[in-house]
Amino acid sequence: MKLYGVPTWGSAIVETMLALVGEPYDFVDVEGFDRPGAAQDRLAAINPLRQVPTLVLDDGEVLTETAAIALWLADRHAGLTPAPGSAEHRRFLRLLIWIVANLYPTFTYGDYPERWAPSAQDELTRATNAHRRRLYRWLEEQVVGPYMLGEQASALDCYAAVMIDWRPGHPWFADNTPRLFGAAQLMRRDPRLGAVMAHNKLTVD
Repeated sequence: MKLYGVPTWGSAIVETMLALVGEPYDFVDVEGFDRPGAAQDRLAAINPLRQVPTLVLDDGEVLTETAAIALWLADRHAGLTPAPGSAEHRRFLRLLIWIVANLYPTFTYGDYPERWAPSAQDELTRATNAHRRRLYRWLEEQVVGPYMLGEQASALDCYAAVMIDWRPGHPWFADNTPRLFGAAQLMRRDPRLGAVMAHNKLTVD
């Protein structure tokens, strides 16, 4: 399969999941896809929404959205999620959808304020940054430890391992969300993820 993405972007979360379960893939770097140019055209040819990650399966089917990819991989690999039917699995599903429904939009709008509020760009960025910090503080209260759901890593930890390098940034997470930060760092130490961590320049404290 081929994963279209950009190092450190949302595709890094999918890279982490693929490496965790041992799925082979080729990475296609489309840096610059978010502005007109060759990279955007290359991505648009397979995904008209022009979003990363975009995963092209071996049969040619295109799969997008990190949560959808996580659930697809979980169907193929036991252990990426808690056991279906368990209380932990229900918590997993809630937090997975919560992340993409609540945290992701703060980047969608905050990263490109000129698209949504051209006359109030700074105000939109400040508002989304503040809201994101509130959301992460709520997420901190949901972390059981040592991983996000307890003793076993799940796809949620793949999100955490990447997202602690996104705004508000590594030092903020260490100071304000120590349980979330600890789970992310533990995931980064997994030996199966060494190549992915290096590719995305994700370090361990």
